[in-house]
Amino acid sequence: MRAAPPRTTSAGRALPQVAAALVLALMLLVVVRLPWAGDLGMHAATVQRLRYSLLHPGNPLVDADTPSPYYSPWMLVLGAVAKLTGLSVFVVLRLAALVGLGLLATGVWRYVRTLSAHRAAPALALLCLVFLWGPVLFNWSGFLGLNSLALTVSYPSVFALGLSFHFWAWLTGALRGESGWGTWLGLGCLWALILLCHQFTGVVASLGALAAVIAARPGRRALLRVGAALALGVVVLWLWPYYDFFALFSAGADLEAIHRPLYDHLLGRFGLVLLGVAALALRLRRDRRDPLVLFFLLGVLVFAAGGLTGHYSWGRALPAVLIPAQLAAALEVVSAGRRAVRAGWACVLGATLVVGAWTQAGTLGYAVGRDALPSAVAAKYRAPWVGYHWITPWVRYGDVVMARTFPARQIPAYGPYTVAPGYPDVFLPDASSRDAAVRRYFAAGTSPSGRLAILRAYGAHWVLGGPPAPWLHQITKGPSGQSLYEFQDRPVP
Repeated sequence: MRAAPPRTTSAGRALPQVAAALVLALMLLVVVRLPWAGDLGMHAATVQRLRYSLLHPGNPLVDADTPSPYYSPWMLVLGAVAKLTGLSVFVVLRLAALVGLGLLATGVWRYVRTLSAHRAAPALALLCLVFLWGPVLFNWSGFLGLNSLALTVSYPSVFALGLSFHFWAWLTGALRGESGWGTWLGLGCLWALILLCHQFTGVVASLGALAAVIAARPGRRALLRVGAALALGVVVLWLWPYYDFFALFSAGADLEAIHRPLYDHLLGRFGLVLLGVAALALRLRRDRRDPLVLFFLLGVLVFAAGGLTGHYSWGRALPAVLIPAQLAAALEVVSAGRRAVRAGWACVLGATLVVGAWTQAGTLGYAVGRDALPSAVAAKYRAPWVGYHWITPWVRYGDVVMARTFPARQIPAYGPYTVAPGYPDVFLPDASSRDAAVRRYFAAGTSPSGRLAILRAYGAHWVLGGPPAPWLHQITKGPSGQSLYEFQDRPVP
């Protein structure tokens, strides 16, 4: 049973609640603007393909009939919404952001309430999740820093994280009570849903669930139901028709180089979380099977194993280290024994959160624009990507565009394909040859006949940038000076 909450003043409860409400209001303003960076183009392209064909969408980035791990149940829902309503893909992604943000806020509230009955605990937890990071700005999908969240709020990772908090809350309640088979089978389906929607977040959700089970010390009857939930989840993963979930286990080698930076600058990016580690040590003294401590240790184990063995994609389990530490820091304010100790902890945490908030102050620019920011805050603002909407009056859905990697990360969002995918694709067998073809096309030493052969081989209709040629007709120029050429196939003169 949870202990009765310590007494606090109404002002002490209201301050974190007001601050958390302001954070959520800021995020709602960010959703309106929906800044473009990172993987937004991939997710927009996925919705585009499902909007065009729910049953056989093909590869989201290139003109090939291959499966994709991006075709998750959540993206299928979004594709169906786009198809049935006629809304643009970016409007649908804004709706996805609202749902993901709502799931995250309510999930944090539900899970934290299983750990503390104090009324201020959920708000404090939310503030720690978004601000307790480090003095060096860090953005990555699946990580809940405020700036990272602003750039990824419409991503499936936020949706999956929101579901994960609800999953942990539901599982904790089931382990504490006499829940029936329906509850446990529902938990198994929810676990599979999280894994299908965002595989890396699914790993974090699994570690949190394992920690909850170990902490609860379930009897044989409960373990039997846990096993049934796990078995049902595996069946759901196996039956998902859009991609082979279990084939992803052999795809890690293609992802290691991308995830190597997760092991760099740990103190600068996450140094403030050490306060949460101290809070976890205090929780460990009180309870050797504290679920947050176990969650943290499991996360450290996986993250460290990835670094030691060169499996850097395992670094995506880092939220399993950060989340329990951040929650522990918040809960210590309301669970430490003496009032003086709680007050001292609150002061230290408050000062630390201010440091974290200042590091991420540039996030305000995604809501109000850079011009509205004071100069000191504007210096921290990082402008989002411009996008390639300017090609859409000419380039139609399904056309193939020859483009370098950076534009290839955005162009498919509007419906066209690119010759090579802008992101690693573990299910595309000729991904490496496509990448090599793009490099050869734009290389200075490639002959005109060689470039022409590449365009013909991949059925390209358009070329973005690169040298002019007799078979290329310039159509327009973009805001950064890039030229859009139409390919008019004819022999080399």
